[in-house]
Amino acid sequence: MREHERKKPEQHPVGLTGHGAERLSSLLASPADWISPGRVDGYGEDPPAWEGKKVSLLDTDHIWGVGGNPSWAWKSFVRGHNPLFMDPYDNAVLGRGAPERWEPLRRALGETRRLADRVDLAAMVPRDDLASTTYCLARPGVEYVVFLPGGGEVEVDLSGADGSFLAEWIHPVEGTITKGEPVAGGGKRRERAPLTGPAVLYLRKR
Repeated sequence: MREHERKKPEQHPVGLTGHGAERLSSLLASPADWISPGRVDGYGEDPPAWEGKKVSLLDTDHIWGVGGNPSWAWKSFVRGHNPLFMDPYDNAVLGRGAPERWEPLRRALGETRRLADRVDLAAMVPRDDLASTTYCLARPGVEYVVFLPGGGEVEVDLSGADGSFLAEWIHPVEGTITKGEPVAGGGKRRERAPLTGPAVLYLRKR
């Protein structure tokens, strides 16, 4: 495949997916550019942070078949994965629940994409240690995306950050944005979501 690609004016990343039996170690040892981790290695409802040795396309097909929810989409995103949904559409083939059941997940995936287009994604890494919820994607000192699966309060460690940060609270499904008060760097800061239920906090250096 790579020989064939080299002869083309444009080359594509080559990927390898797992279907339950393949272990993550074998996928990582492969020559693939991107891989799809599976449930056998613990990539289910609470996927661990990705180390970035290859690109992770975290596909529900290799976890549940059809499955996932808005929290899974955001957990996957802030932990360095590229979440994908095997959508049953009108259930003509897969038939897993009413088609409208999956609309919140579809919308949440759209909101992760919308935020991904706003941040310097290539420079950001998963940093579980920087947020009390353990869901944080950060370019330390510059910008932070923090997911609060249960809403409420979160402590964000801005100890190594100078200056202040603009704060936005994003509804993880509807995408509505509520401006927060600026947050000062230089220490650990506790912030409370103005939303009911799960929330996303986006901090960006002023």
